[in-house]
Amino acid sequence: MILAAGRGERMRPLTDSCPKPLLEVRGQPLIQYHLDAFGAGGFAEVVVNTAWLGEQIEERLGAATAAGVRIGYSHEGRDFGGALETAGGIARALPLLDEAFWLVAGDVYMPGFQFTRTAWDAFRAGGKLAHLFLVPNPPHNAKGDFGLGPDGLALSEAALRYTYSTAALLRRELFAQIPFGNPQGQKVPLAPLLHAAMARGAVSAELYHGAWVDVGTPQRLAQLNAD
Repeated sequence: MILAAGRGERMRPLTDSCPKPLLEVRGQPLIQYHLDAFGAGGFAEVVVNTAWLGEQIEERLGAATAAGVRIGYSHEGRDFGGALETAGGIARALPLLDEAFWLVAGDVYMPGFQFTRTAWDAFRAGGKLAHLFLVPNPPHNAKGDFGLGPDGLALSEAALRYTYSTAALLRRELFAQIPFGNPQGQKVPLAPLLHAAMARGAVSAELYHGAWVDVGTPQRLAQLNAD
């Protein structure tokens, strides 16, 4: 699943007329890097959630990529008038997803990341509710989000914390407190669900050292395109 429903307030005025995942980095939309990576990993179907200017995303991407990856849509804006926050949006899309699935935000640039079936199979065979990919802290998030224990568990509290890249492997069970398919359109953030699962030792993590940029401001976008 690729998250693409956000308004992109910090990216204004660019996002006043273009959804952030369609902003171009080095000649192609941000979201295209993820779609290509899913195809390269052997995944035939991807779900994209939309809200702000969501019709532009579906018009631009269509029903499939050039490589044949089929794209399904969860239209939060059309169905509920706006985005449902991260967990609410994922819960809404669960009927379109496998019991275990990859997740990534459509507005991060991580061109070398590999969505592998090997990692997916290993996660499905394990008992964790989530496996997070963390990155070294960028200047705009110097305090980080989660710790990483020596046993590979993600930690809510730690002296050294890393930034959540938005790439993860998740299990449907993580969203059990939300009615399946989120028919009422509840707005639910993801972090509290992760913290609760971490308290039970149900979230693992690893560090990713490849290129990663949260393309959250016009300045970061300009820098990426200037490099």
